[in-house]
Amino acid sequence: MEWLTPEWLCLVMFIVTLGFLLLGYPVAFTLAGSSLLFAFIALWFEFIDWGLLAAIPQQIFAIMTSKVLVAIPPFVFMGVMLERSSIAEELLENMGRVFGSRPGGLVFSVTIVGALLAASTGIVGATVVTMGLLSLPTMMRYNYDRPLALGTIAASGTLGQVIPPSIVLILLGDQLSNAFTQAKITMGNFSADTVSVNDLFAGALIPGLLLVALYLTYQFYVSWRWPEKTPPIPQQDLEEIEGPLWRHLLRILFAPLALIVAVLGSVLMGFASPSEVASIGAIGASLLAAHRFSKGNARLMILSAIAFFSLVLLSNFFTLRIDRSDVQPVDYIAFGIAVGLSLLLAFGIWTAFIKCYQEKDEHGHSILKEVMRSTLKISTMVFVILIGASLFSLMFIGLHGDEVVEEFLTQLPGGTITAILVVMAVMFIMGFFLDFLEIIFIVVPIVGPILLQMEVAPGVTMNPVWLGVMMAINLQTSFLTPPFGFSLFYLRGVAPDEIKTMEIYKGVMPFVGIQVLMLIILWFLPQLATWLPYMLYGA
Repeated sequence: MEWLTPEWLCLVMFIVTLGFLLLGYPVAFTLAGSSLLFAFIALWFEFIDWGLLAAIPQQIFAIMTSKVLVAIPPFVFMGVMLERSSIAEELLENMGRVFGSRPGGLVFSVTIVGALLAASTGIVGATVVTMGLLSLPTMMRYNYDRPLALGTIAASGTLGQVIPPSIVLILLGDQLSNAFTQAKITMGNFSADTVSVNDLFAGALIPGLLLVALYLTYQFYVSWRWPEKTPPIPQQDLEEIEGPLWRHLLRILFAPLALIVAVLGSVLMGFASPSEVASIGAIGASLLAAHRFSKGNARLMILSAIAFFSLVLLSNFFTLRIDRSDVQPVDYIAFGIAVGLSLLLAFGIWTAFIKCYQEKDEHGHSILKEVMRSTLKISTMVFVILIGASLFSLMFIGLHGDEVVEEFLTQLPGGTITAILVVMAVMFIMGFFLDFLEIIFIVVPIVGPILLQMEVAPGVTMNPVWLGVMMAINLQTSFLTPPFGFSLFYLRGVAPDEIKTMEIYKGVMPFVGIQVLMLIILWFLPQLATWLPYMLYGA
């Protein structure tokens, strides 16, 4: 079979893998299984040698020892804990009281709460389901336009994909870091700076907030142009707010905002790495949940949170190690204060875990047990998919698929601009059918090193942070694009029977358009993604 070449076998492997994914087979086992199957076929035809398969354990070991990926389980724990502690319920209820008397108030409330949850949980399914259960019946009762209500819930629930801290950004950061290093080595630069998750968090913050502003602008326009679509809630149906409005808002937003500032502030200011920040988030979410569950220990939870923040600040002003030759008296004082704060924090965390363990959900299950079980399931899913994707990437490169893709992208008319547009279009279309994890682990390792070698100006290669943020916003659309957007499925599962699927599709289309508009804005104003990382890290 003279026509059979490694490149053709690579193309067949890619098509077969996509076919099995579209048929609904488990992602991790499809990626790993098809890779191993075509590895043995390639060995039979002597396209590769056994040495390539010897790299498989090295790939798995690299995943096991990745310092970046350590952040995933604590971030998942933080998100699930906040979701199970009904923080979203409280936020939606109070936001509804504040904005409900205004036209469009309920859709504004859902979007703002979605942004807050995105910056604290980042779990799309839980956010969409929670807001669908809580806010959709209310909006239907007050005759809100169904497509607008449905689109708002689905789109607001996906903000966790692009607003940091986000699991998507962590995984993208890991893959882009590898791609950037590989690109620089190929170009002969063996000492280039790497791309970190911190860079991607900083780069995505402004575009993420701008995306929220675009959502709110669209909703404001609809409520102004067609007020009958977003009627205000009658005053008699709203509970009276005691005291000034700003004081009420401050009371309901203080705890979530404090957690967001602690997590994002620590990573953006360089106080802690992503894995350390994830632990901060997990502890903070546990204290916040215990504060909600047990009013009797509310003061202890607040003191523990204060001790927590004080420790972070103290560690940045003093070296809390006394096994040094130049220890000053003030260092001993700082060390003693740190020990006292640590003991207070440890007692608070222990109490928080006990309260979360004792608290039961509507099915009678322990909150802490359910959070840990969900964390284990989600984290295992991510890591198993990552292992399968690594095998797929290894075989794709072994069969010279990367060379074919590189030749295709570099030969396109229009050069770098056309190559980026093609990659973005492919990711957008793949989002119709595949999950974001599959797209990240299949597409980014293949096209990332190629794109990051291409010049956007003479002597200037593509900025990896800008590329990562563009990809993140593009991937966000995979949750909204019919027919297989995951947010659409989540919302369909909790929507009443009288809601038609086409109404959901109709509702999300303006928000998909807004996200495409955000990509266009970012295309022409890349400084939105690159300015903050440069200001913070100077790179």
